[in-house]
Amino acid sequence: MAFHVMVKPCGAVCNLACEYCFYLAKEEIYPGSSFRMPDELLEQFTRQHLSAQRSSEVTFSWQGGEPTLMGLNFFRRAMELQARHRRPGMHVLNALQTNGTTLNGDWCEFFRENRFLVGVSLDGPREVHDAYRVDRGGAPTFDRVMAGIALLQKHGVEFNVLAAVHAASAGRGLQVYRFLRDEVRAPVIQFIPIVERNGAGLTPRSITGQQYGEFLIAVFDEWVRRDVGRVFVQIFDVALGVWFGQPSTLCVFAETCGGALALEHNGDLFSCDHFVDPGHRLGTIAQTHLADLAASPRQRAFGLDKRRTLPRFCRDCSVRFMCNGGCPKDRILTTSDGEPGLNYLCDGYKAFFTHVRRPMTLMADLLNKRASPAGIMTLLGKSVGP
Repeated sequence: MAFHVMVKPCGAVCNLACEYCFYLAKEEIYPGSSFRMPDELLEQFTRQHLSAQRSSEVTFSWQGGEPTLMGLNFFRRAMELQARHRRPGMHVLNALQTNGTTLNGDWCEFFRENRFLVGVSLDGPREVHDAYRVDRGGAPTFDRVMAGIALLQKHGVEFNVLAAVHAASAGRGLQVYRFLRDEVRAPVIQFIPIVERNGAGLTPRSITGQQYGEFLIAVFDEWVRRDVGRVFVQIFDVALGVWFGQPSTLCVFAETCGGALALEHNGDLFSCDHFVDPGHRLGTIAQTHLADLAASPRQRAFGLDKRRTLPRFCRDCSVRFMCNGGCPKDRILTTSDGEPGLNYLCDGYKAFFTHVRRPMTLMADLLNKRASPAGIMTLLGKSVGP
């Protein structure tokens, strides 16, 4: 079974207090913890992760909280352990997700020397980003994040941007995209919808399905006319792969899930970082090998439940092949005939995937002819909409 692990070496500990962050509350699971992964556990994980992967290319994904709070020496040690335990011919990659505010020249030199792919959380221009991404004193963070990105660029570090799409982003899809493309010069962009539960309802920070669909459509219409092959937007690339006949490379849109696990600082392994709770704790790698926990009946059932619980409304949908009901964490609505399990973002996904059908089909045809999908820009013409 192929699987991916998101490692949380300092758990949910972070120097920021973003208002929509779902992970900050995970600190409560570990009262009294130091929230620092010990050296012996780091070595156990490194050895187990490398031995469990059958591919010649293995990625370590460091997340949080804010993983840079572990300090440079922790990650220098991680590089030593990876070099010691990797098999001959194995290529090891490292990806780290950061809020960007802790970066300095030493961090950037380390990232460059060790060929890290760095993801930076930036929601868009100042008024969008600072709406909810604040520090623990409630102060805005936009300038500090932009300074961190400038350092990454100065030192030649490969980076991408993760932009949360929330209530402050609504109606601003084109503005956000152009800012990230033209001012940040982000070569790769991920758009992550914020669906934030608050008891039985949702917080006002959440994006609605309709708003999310409109956001994606606005970005796509700009991208497909001028940026194909130049800027890579994750959801567009994943959709094109599916239209081309490949399985989804993103768990959100895969038919089943369970291949993206989360490892906490103390060795606890969970089904997914959106399900870090006692009910989805698979065990600890200090007692059971990572590969055995990932392949356990509980985790297989977790992954298959995504397909098993799909409502008939979704099974009969014209874009089911692309959406597959979306992430289980967002399946909080009831269908018109009373069946539970409808995704909160359903109307947005349906609007977006219906809207892009023609250009996606054209790009898939180009790929089948061994041509670049960037040819879509000529096929559509500069003044012709998709």
